[in-house]
Parts: sequence; structure tokens; C-alpha cells
Amino acid sequence: MPSEPSSISEHFGGIRDPRTGSNISHPLINIMTIAICGAICGADNWVDMEMFGKAKQEWFAKFLDLRHGIPSHDTFGRVFRQLNPEEFQARFYEWVVALRIRLKGEVLSVDGKTERGSKDGALGLAALEMVSVWASENELVLAQDRIDEGTNEITVIPQLLRLLDLEGAIITIDAIGCQTEIAQAIVEQRADYVLALKTNQEKLFEDVVTAFEPTVPPIPTDYHRTVNKGHGRIETRECWALSDPDILTYINAYKPWPGLHSLVKVTSTRLENGKSSQATRYFISSLAPDATRLLATVRAHWQIENCLHWVLDMAFHEDYNRARKDHAAQNLAILLHIALNLLKQESSLKVGIKAKRLRAGWDERYLLKVLATA
Repeated sequence: MPSEPSSISEHFGGIRDPRTGSNISHPLINIMTIAICGAICGADNWVDMEMFGKAKQEWFAKFLDLRHGIPSHDTFGRVFRQLNPEEFQARFYEWVVALRIRLKGEVLSVDGKTERGSKDGALGLAALEMVSVWASENELVLAQDRIDEGTNEITVIPQLLRLLDLEGAIITIDAIGCQTEIAQAIVEQRADYVLALKTNQEKLFEDVVTAFEPTVPPIPTDYHRTVNKGHGRIETRECWALSDPDILTYINAYKPWPGLHSLVKVTSTRLENGKSSQATRYFISSLAPDATRLLATVRAHWQIENCLHWVLDMAFHEDYNRARKDHAAQNLAILLHIALNLLKQESSLKVGIKAKRLRAGWDERYLLKVLATA
């Protein structure tokens, strides 16, 4: 086990200090180290980070130059407001690459999240929206970027995907990402896609729905069904997949979809407290019409909601954070992603993220173990 959090200085120590002049009391590496450790240990804002640093000052003094003490919350806020988020994200990506995660066959889910606390109506500031790429099996944020005001996820997704080595991976995106340009970007990187459909793709949606209607003779489809019981409910999921050449040719004649190999229909039925509800969703995919694989891929997509967005809100209280000025909200989002990745990778403690944060804050040996996963 390391005697100090050397992984932080290795991956994030070279970030350019946004401050100028000679009157700088706290080296940037001190601020980055305390902020990352604080985010792991339950510090959700700049005030928390100052308090955490002061509580652990004796420990930090073993490997940081603390001749001027612990930075104030104003210093944390000022530095992260000014820090170049593109450089921070680039270092984040380099760190993820250094983890040597195998992505071949992995389901990578792409989705956006609104940082609700970053909205300031009085100042006319819209809430920050971030798009993330989540690796479902490895449970890691691989990359993230903000959505510029006046645009949407469609402009950000191709840029994010080009950052990653996607060969052999399966990319899943909600309906807003069902765009030919995005499908092209995925296929060019030798990856596969499963793209959700809604009425935003009106013609395509109608054609896919029609493709699954009964015909004489019936169109061959692959079928798979799963039943899950637990927490007082029964959930049945059914998947149909087809790749009839005439249907695919007809769809591509209106708008060519790179690599399109299958159309997918998924119906979910939930029985709970004697009441039944049903939802049907449609997808297009570059994968072969294997209903078993496609249903597992569709289910894996929802991990980005349950294992990333929900955890950020519940365990890190992200939606309550009011960091707003300049780059503060975006840099704080990256900071929390670093903490989440480290906590997810540490597997010796079989508890949730919130409990891991508490343990890391209480036990410096466990904190070092979390940092050692980098």
C-alpha cells in the first residue's frame, strides 16, 4: 500500500495553474490533492473541502508542503472556477486510459445529466448539462463533456466517442442520439450501436413499428424472454429482433443508416401490488438479430441512470450543489467523477458508495487503498 496518494500527482499534478502573480500561498497540487481526497471522503462543496483538509492537516502534511496551512474555501472555489475544464477533462481521460480497461464487448452507455443546483435564475445562468460515457461492466465514467448553451447532446456525443478506443464495444444511446452522423462515428471506430427510437425520428419510428406488425407469411424474428422476481414485483421482458433484407433496404432508401443490421422491439411488463403496467420500446442496431444479446444490451444501458446519475445525486448530493460561477460546476462534476471511479474500483469493501465515502473519511488506510486503485 502506498504511503501517500502519489497517483494524484502522477495524473493531475501537471495541470496548468490558472493563477498568476507571485503571491500564491498554496501550490496547485495541494488544492487538487485535498479536493480529490475530500470528494472521496464526503466533501461535496468548497466549504466541506476546507473543513476536511483542516481535519486531516497532520496527515496531509506528511506529503504536501503545508507551510501556509490548508487553503480556504474561497481559494478552492476561485481555483476551480478558473481551472481550464478541457485540460482537466484531458487529464481525466489520460488517467482512465492508464487503468487499461478492456472495452471489447463492453456496453458503453451515453447519456446526459442536468446539474440542477447550477442554475441561477437571478443571474440568467442556465443549469449545466453534462454528457457522460459509462462502461457498464467495469462501472466507470470513461469521459464527459458539457453541453454548450443553445446546443444539445447531438453535438457533444460524436466528440466524446472520438476520444475513446471503441473497437469491439457496443454503444447505447437514448432517442436523442439516434442520428446518422452518430451511427457513422461509431461504425468508423469498429464498434456497434443500439440506438433507441422515439417519435423524434417520425418516419423511422413508424417504419420500425410497422415492421413488427403481424404479416402473412410472418417475418422471421429472433425472440427471447426473461422473468425477474423481487421486491414484491414480477417483471417480464420480451425481445424481438429482425433483419429482413427487404425491410432494411426500404428503411435505408429513405435515410441510409451505416451498419444497420437489425430492428429491435422490447416489451416490459411489471406486476406489482396486483397492478400491471406495460411499456414497449423500439431500437435500431448494427448487431446481428440476436434477441438474447440485444435484450441484455438494452438492460445494461439503464446502468448509467442507476449506477451513475442516481449515485451522484444520492451519495454525492450533486443536484444540491450550488457551484455556478465560470467553470466551477463543470470542474466539480469532473472531480466527483474521479471520486466515483476510484470508489467503484475499490472492491474489498462490499457496501454502497455512501458507506465507502464514510469509511474513507474515517480510515486513512482505507483512503489510501481507494487511491491505490488508480
